[in-house]
Amino acid sequence: MNDKTPAPAGRRRGRWLLWLAVLPTLLLIALGIYLVVLLNDDEPVVFADIVEHFKYGSTGGERAAGFPYWIFQALPQVCSEHLPGKGYASLGLIYEDGKDLPVGMSKRRLMGVDRTFMNCAVCHVSTVRETADAQPRLVVGMPANTFNLFGFQKFFFDCVRDPKFSTEFIVPEIARLQREQGDKLGLLDRYAIYPLATWIMRERLLTLAGRFGPMLEHTEWGPGRTDTFNPNKALFNFPLDRLPEREKHAAVDFPSIWLQQPRQGMQLHWDGNNVMAEERNKNAAFGTGTTPPTIDLAAIARLENWMLSVEPPAYPLPVEAAKAERGAKLYADYCAGCHGSNGRDFAAPAGNTARECLDSGPSDAELYRPQVGRITPIDEIGTDRHRLDSYSWELAVQLGTIYAGYPHRYCHYRKTYGYANMPLDGLWLRAPYLHNGSVPTLRDLLEPASARPQRFYRGNDTLDAARVGFVSTVPAAGGRSFFLYDTSLPGNSNAGHEGAAYGTELAPDDKDALVEHLKTF
Repeated sequence: MNDKTPAPAGRRRGRWLLWLAVLPTLLLIALGIYLVVLLNDDEPVVFADIVEHFKYGSTGGERAAGFPYWIFQALPQVCSEHLPGKGYASLGLIYEDGKDLPVGMSKRRLMGVDRTFMNCAVCHVSTVRETADAQPRLVVGMPANTFNLFGFQKFFFDCVRDPKFSTEFIVPEIARLQREQGDKLGLLDRYAIYPLATWIMRERLLTLAGRFGPMLEHTEWGPGRTDTFNPNKALFNFPLDRLPEREKHAAVDFPSIWLQQPRQGMQLHWDGNNVMAEERNKNAAFGTGTTPPTIDLAAIARLENWMLSVEPPAYPLPVEAAKAERGAKLYADYCAGCHGSNGRDFAAPAGNTARECLDSGPSDAELYRPQVGRITPIDEIGTDRHRLDSYSWELAVQLGTIYAGYPHRYCHYRKTYGYANMPLDGLWLRAPYLHNGSVPTLRDLLEPASARPQRFYRGNDTLDAARVGFVSTVPAAGGRSFFLYDTSLPGNSNAGHEGAAYGTELAPDDKDALVEHLKTF
């Protein structure tokens, strides 16, 4: 028998049987390796520049709540009839040139799929124009006064109930979008990944619609506002459709996030329910989809460090110096004890013993004295109490369970009985005013409630230089429609913060001078 003599048939059959036995094992090993790599695929988009990272970086929300990136991009076309205009921009989200996602949406590669979800900037970045025909200027850290979060949520809940929320419509739109970028949707994506992702997203959105949907039956928020803590109740499985009436209609304005260092130890949130900025920040991240196992602590710590010292921009228009100087004296008499000496120094002025700040550890009696960063009782301040009542004792107890077993467990949430006196840095960018955004301008805030506008428009980013705020008297401009705010609706009252102690009985010239001074904050 030479080298070319074939092996006996039995031996050949044995080799084939060996391969048939080994091949499934090899395939299973290869599949296992692929799945291990896939399941451990977790790569957020990170920016070296902290401002860019604030606008587009992840805090971990994509891990538990993220939308598949391409489905998110496809839905404005698939469900266009459920939007007020073209794309997500019609809901007040801001797109910068060259960016594929709006400000406040981050991206993370997770388990082989790009995902996107909201980050902190979605509530804390907006635009401002000095005149109606000027180009909008992006301002980081100001309240997102053009973004309609209520409408954003409603869009997804309406879309998922639409028959077009299906593979039949979504996958072809994804393919079209990718073709526009010169790419081609692969067979695995077309017939496996995105059909499965569409089904999973549909089921999760329907679940969320059932849990959060009753909140959308409350007084409509409009742009620049959110219900802060009723969503927390939904995440704790509180039945929102059976909330006591006093806990409903609790929308408040998005706050600014500048200069957090001098706020350390102050009563935080509108009702002052926590003194720890770190807990406040983590709960904000909880509201953007993070959970104890998914929160990106390193990313949040990086942003927290930046927020300690980041400052608001200066008022961009001329300020009448003499008028502002006269207003400064009025501010010291009427405002400084509760809101700080100026827009950078948050301590009460020396000698103001009636309203001076406490050094540390306020007693129950001291907690409700009017002072910077402390609480004024609701019976004294007299503003709309829906937000205060929405934060219930039961919710405070539940918040204490978040991150249980972790070093960063919440320990400082408390039920309070009033609203906290906030520092006024960047005040010219924080309109409308009061916690529920019920007063359009500073000049209006210096009038008694009966003389304040009863209905006005929210969502305009054009400055009202005369009264300090944003233009609130026009229903539409530049192709954008604005939201009609009605102070007669539950949760929207513009009462309170009025009387001699609050400057509403000053002479008109004095009020004008005080507003001129507040432009400098």
